[in-house]
Amino acid sequence: MGGFLRTCLSMKLQDRTFGEAGQRQALPQCLERRGALLLAGSLLALLAGCSTTRDKPRPAAQGGSSVRPLNALSLDAELRESLLARTMLVVNTPYTYGGNSPEGGFDCSGLIQWAVGGITETRLPRTTSQWAQASNPVEGRDLMRGDFVFFNTLGGRYSHMGIFVGNGQFVHAPSSGGTVQRVRMDNVYFAKRFTEARSIFA
Repeated sequence: MGGFLRTCLSMKLQDRTFGEAGQRQALPQCLERRGALLLAGSLLALLAGCSTTRDKPRPAAQGGSSVRPLNALSLDAELRESLLARTMLVVNTPYTYGGNSPEGGFDCSGLIQWAVGGITETRLPRTTSQWAQASNPVEGRDLMRGDFVFFNTLGGRYSHMGIFVGNGQFVHAPSSGGTVQRVRMDNVYFAKRFTEARSIFA
């Protein structure tokens, strides 16, 4: 920021061909360009909805899912309802990028980490791609309450995630300015971005 301002001041002092009026105009125009750059950066930050990594998930050895489970969780299926009950406790909690607590807010994977942390003492993943690697693909059956649903919202297969709660709905922490909420799977935005369902239950 300081370097940018020094450059603008240098332009003002060095450009003597326009006279005093031209010098008065040079600095505001330069600062205006700086403001536009800062605004663009802010918009990009708002669009970053989840804690993700740029590392591509490892491909499956033979067909099927694009993620090979690495130390995949296999929790007792009876814990599904406990996971859902804990998740519903924080509906309407504000979204916070990097957040993983009711007090500090949640991003999408932070919500999952907090919810699952209440039903197991196992060390848990943090990012969406890590959760994909720590879960197993749902194949050959319908979605069950407590399954994870993944979406491509930022150009990656595991950009965003939520917890399926039944009746065609899932709970997630959406984006900046939003709150933890329940959304239908056939929502126009999410239906075309759904990529995969995975589970941490046996």
